[in-house]
Amino acid sequence: MEEAERIEGATSSKADHLCVLVHGLWGNPQHLEYLRSSLEARHGQDKLRIIVAARNSNMYTYDGTEVGGERVAREIEEEVERLKEAGIHIKKLSMVGYSFGGLIARYTIGLLYSRGWFENIIPVNFTTFATPHLGVKAPLDGYHTTAWNYVGSRTLSISGQQLFLTDSFREEGRPLLTILADPNSIFIKALTCFKRRTLYANIVNDRSVPFYTAYISAQDPFVDMEAVDVKYLSGYTPVILDPDQPVEKARKRQPLPFLTRLSSRASSLMTQLPLYALLAILVPIGSTVFLINSGIQNFRSSRRIRLHEEGTAGMSFHDYRIPLMIENAKMAVENAIEDVNGSGRTDYRTENGNSSSESESKSLHKSNSDGNFHGKEQLTSNSKTNPINGFPSLALSAEQFEIIKALDTVGFRKYPVWIHNIRHSHAAIVVRSPKRSFEQGKCVAKHWLDREFEI
Repeated sequence: MEEAERIEGATSSKADHLCVLVHGLWGNPQHLEYLRSSLEARHGQDKLRIIVAARNSNMYTYDGTEVGGERVAREIEEEVERLKEAGIHIKKLSMVGYSFGGLIARYTIGLLYSRGWFENIIPVNFTTFATPHLGVKAPLDGYHTTAWNYVGSRTLSISGQQLFLTDSFREEGRPLLTILADPNSIFIKALTCFKRRTLYANIVNDRSVPFYTAYISAQDPFVDMEAVDVKYLSGYTPVILDPDQPVEKARKRQPLPFLTRLSSRASSLMTQLPLYALLAILVPIGSTVFLINSGIQNFRSSRRIRLHEEGTAGMSFHDYRIPLMIENAKMAVENAIEDVNGSGRTDYRTENGNSSSESESKSLHKSNSDGNFHGKEQLTSNSKTNPINGFPSLALSAEQFEIIKALDTVGFRKYPVWIHNIRHSHAAIVVRSPKRSFEQGKCVAKHWLDREFEI
């Protein structure tokens, strides 16, 4: 009944712009209800059609960016086909990704691009909120960080491996996130098609997706808020920072008297003692439960992925398994033609219908020199386009530096976000639930609709 009402409502107007929202890890469509309702209230169903991707809900996000992207691509194509049968033709597409959903959205648009979608449909807005574009591999040296990166990559199935850049994707033999940012890939080609590319990144208290990875940056000037002065964007104080000059090093401040500092620290410690005591009890229990659940979910995810690969999970996705590297595929074809033309002989089709040419055995995925990942010494940011240059670079991996270079070449409009008085801002940036402490997240949505989202 609800599905019938949704279809009837979707076909009651002639809006030709489809906006797709993609939730994050462990998420579900309800997490993006505020964004969905805000879009609908601003533009109405007569101008915009909105769907919130539902096939990756909850633990299905364990199954990785590739599987998630294929599910969303199929969901979009089915929706467009339903509308077409009702006499409504989609002419514009916008994609919005929250957290891990931003990576899934980037994979999805690559698949759509490869299937010729953007020859007939105009890509308009591509927006991410708190998305780990560089993964979540901790950019610090030391044994504790190494241990965290090791454990973290093994507790979220293939999604964890991809987020920590420890996976080896298909024949490429390198992490999926590097392929998503390869200049020769279908994913970058698709991203460049969008008229507006925008991202929002929490500057503090985002324990899921730190600033540097959401902002696509080698610097994080907000590690010590006492050492910097921030500048807000007029009309959106005190949440959205000025994208052109968000931060500068703080002027030298007169230190507080010793007794004042001592009293402040003692007061802070006394306030936090009950929390630390509670954590000392709950963390060991919670960690044990989490690891046990992770083992169970990893097993279930592996089984789902296997069924997905075999096409026995209720639908087949083999049509989406296409060459990921546009230029390399093109070069392989050109090389094949050159080999045939220069061989001085004619190749014949065998009895089974296959060509006997050796050129067919050449890989369409082999990276050329432009797709290789280089050391960070070759990567210098342009101070004219990077408003937070001048701060020390983080201890990122060579792959992460190359991802920054590639995505900055494509270009995003970047907005740092400061949500105050909350311990975990990751959920607040999209108002994931109607909590009072998430109120400032509404300012983020307002700015996006006021300044960035184009109908």
